[in-house]
Amino acid sequence: MTRQHDSMIHPKIEDLLERVDSKFSLVTLGAYRARQINAYFNQLGEGLGHMIPPQVSSTARKPLSIAFEEIAVDKIVKIARPDYDEMEAEAAAMFGDLPVGDIAIDESDEVAESAIDAGDDSSTDASAEESAE
Repeated sequence: MTRQHDSMIHPKIEDLLERVDSKFSLVTLGAYRARQINAYFNQLGEGLGHMIPPQVSSTARKPLSIAFEEIAVDKIVKIARPDYDEMEAEAAAMFGDLPVGDIAIDESDEVAESAIDAGDDSSTDASAEESAE
């Protein structure tokens, strides 16, 4: 016996929109989770086990349908990403202020590599001029 739905899309879009703040958020969240589910199904035979399996038992075969079902039962929720300034302040509180100029770069290596990349043959030109005299 097959499962009958009163609409073409199950769960209904209206029900899903109640769980997120906009259509864009729903699309982004559903697509992100669908990619995770797809990656989980693709790695099953490899035994890696680091992907999160689907959180609902579903008769759907498509990863996006499974993702929407997870959103409908609040297994997957959208969290707000903190602002960059907030993350920077939190990192400074945890680790202290990081010094900016600690990375030392040997400029002579960069000059030599750029001359090689540019095809600079000035050293070979000078030796060719000396041999010509």
